[in-house]
Amino acid sequence: MALERLHRANRARTGQRRQSDFLTHAILSIAVLLIAAPLLFALLKATQSGAQVTGPSLLPGPYLLENMRAAWVGAGLGQYMFNSAVVAVCITVGKTVLSLLAALAFVYFRFPLSGVAFATVLFTLMLPTELLIVALFDVVSSGLKWADSYAAIIVPFLASATGVLLFRQHFMNIPASLSDAARIDGAGPLTFLSRILVPMSWNTIGALAVIQFVSAWDQYLWPLVIMQSENKQVIQVGLGKLIDVEGQSNWGAVMAGAILTIIPPIMVFTLLQEQFSKGFALGQDK
Repeated sequence: MALERLHRANRARTGQRRQSDFLTHAILSIAVLLIAAPLLFALLKATQSGAQVTGPSLLPGPYLLENMRAAWVGAGLGQYMFNSAVVAVCITVGKTVLSLLAALAFVYFRFPLSGVAFATVLFTLMLPTELLIVALFDVVSSGLKWADSYAAIIVPFLASATGVLLFRQHFMNIPASLSDAARIDGAGPLTFLSRILVPMSWNTIGALAVIQFVSAWDQYLWPLVIMQSENKQVIQVGLGKLIDVEGQSNWGAVMAGAILTIIPPIMVFTLLQEQFSKGFALGQDK
């Protein structure tokens, strides 16, 4: 009898666990569908003709390649995507290098007012580009004479308070004995950074790279303001040129252009998703 009651209890617990797992998976599936709904809708409409896009039809059509060709060739999205790729890669690499050097200074060097300097760096997180755009435009165009150049949309964004914070917190978790050992062996700060800290920080570097690449790729307002040459413009501004202000837009091509636009960030995230997950994992070896 006792054995039979034990079996019944085990079956009951198994049934409850299965119900709980089913409910959890159902909630997660619904959440994924809700988050992916705009992307799925854009992909669906990218397969339809201009007349179908504005209609109630939710059935896929045969116009995907035609719409993509109209966006890529007709609107010149290929050149815009190349410009965005150059800008995003330069900003990502520059931010990573500068953040590593700044974090190295904050953790392994002692200098007056270091706490105040770090607090000032964190304070910049509360200053969005939109707030600084007038002063930044004046400095870049009148002071530096960089208007309508790649430098205007790359250099102002090379500093990253987020990157400094991430690397500083990561470096503080690395035993100080490694720094002492490297100093005894005659290694300088840059040697210690390149041969010890960087190999131990690939997950944090990957996580930061994903964030910074997506952020740089999504630039819209500042390039719209500072860039005048069409052949130097970025993809987000170029994508807006597919929309006819008079309302005669080919919305199928607009949706196809939006799908093409998100492919590079998705590729970067896919390549670095493991580093991205581990870079922000708490209590996990990095």
